[in-house]
Amino acid sequence: MSDRPKALFRTFAPADFITLANAAAGTGSLFCCLLYLDEHRDVTLVAAFWLLPLALLLDLADGTVARKTGRQSPWGGDLDSLADTVSFGVAPAVLAFTLGMRGIWDALILVYFVSCGISRLARFNVTADDLAGESGKVAYYEGTPIPTSLVLVLLLGIAWSQGAVHDALWWGSVKLGPGTFHPLVLCWALSGSLMVSTRLRIPKP
Repeated sequence: MSDRPKALFRTFAPADFITLANAAAGTGSLFCCLLYLDEHRDVTLVAAFWLLPLALLLDLADGTVARKTGRQSPWGGDLDSLADTVSFGVAPAVLAFTLGMRGIWDALILVYFVSCGISRLARFNVTADDLAGESGKVAYYEGTPIPTSLVLVLLLGIAWSQGAVHDALWWGSVKLGPGTFHPLVLCWALSGSLMVSTRLRIPKP
C-alpha cells in the first residue's frame, strides 16, 4: 500500500471548494477593474461590483455546507481567511483606486485598509479557540468582520450610478504636499480601524 500523500485537492472538504469559489469571485472582480481601466467599458465595472456580493453569498455558504455535511479539512479556516482577504480586503480597495482614489495619500490609506483586514483575520484565527471557551462556539467578533467592507462597495456603487467618480468624487480632492488626497477615502480608513478594534464587540449569529 502506497504511503504517498494525497493530492491537495483530494483532501478538501466540499465546503473548501465553495471557499475557493469565493476567492475566484474576488479575483474576477480585480480582473474586471483592470479591464475597466484599460477599455473603459461600463459592463466590466458592473461585473466587478456584482462579483463581490456573490463572494459574500459563497462565504456564508461554505460555513453552512461544512455544518450540514459535518466535514471540515484542517485548513478550512485558513482558506476562508485567505479568500476573504481577496474578496473583502483587496477588491474593495482596488475598486476605490479604479474609481478615482489614486493619489499618494489615497493609496497609503487603501494599503492601511487592506492591512487592517489581514490583521483582523489573523487575529481571529489565533484567538477563535479562546473566544469560544467551553461552549466551542465563538460568541462575538472583536472588531467588525471583514465582509462589512461591502458597505464601501455599496457606497461606491451609488457614487458611480450618480456619476460621482473620478474627478467628480464626493467631497472633492485636496492637494497635500507631494500628492492628492480624496476625503472620501477616509471611509476606508474608518472601516479598517473598526476591523482591528479590540473594544468593539459584535455578537456572532
